[in-house]
Amino acid sequence: MSQYIRLAAAEDYPRIMEIWESAVKATHDFLAEEDFNYFKEVIPRDYLPHLEVYVITENSESKGFASVEQGNLEMLFIHNDMRGKGYGKTLYQFMKEKTGLTKVDVNEQNPQAIGFYEKMGFKKIGRSEKDGSGKDYPLIHMSL
Repeated sequence: MSQYIRLAAAEDYPRIMEIWESAVKATHDFLAEEDFNYFKEVIPRDYLPHLEVYVITENSESKGFASVEQGNLEMLFIHNDMRGKGYGKTLYQFMKEKTGLTKVDVNEQNPQAIGFYEKMGFKKIGRSEKDGSGKDYPLIHMSL
């Protein structure tokens, strides 16, 4: 079982979005359908092409992806079928070593993610009423 982390290319976007969709449906039950559809459209169009996105693969199938921008972990998603198997931790540790990230913003309504980052050593340092897109999903700001 060889795990491999590599930079994503445009041909990875459909699988990345499958991973995103499965993870979000499992963990973001608070997300309104119209917002889900909005993000599903803008992520591959407006976000992925401008970010360094890394995918974690096993037996050449992508299991999760992550991206860091200016020291902030912008995304870390693991396919729902693969959760709890250590992919998130492996990918997080790779991203931390590679980028020196120190911050992450987590949806307040996603306690599993908050717990994961606390295990990784993050502390809550603040809160915003709205997410980065100006939508009404409070964010918890966390820092190492």
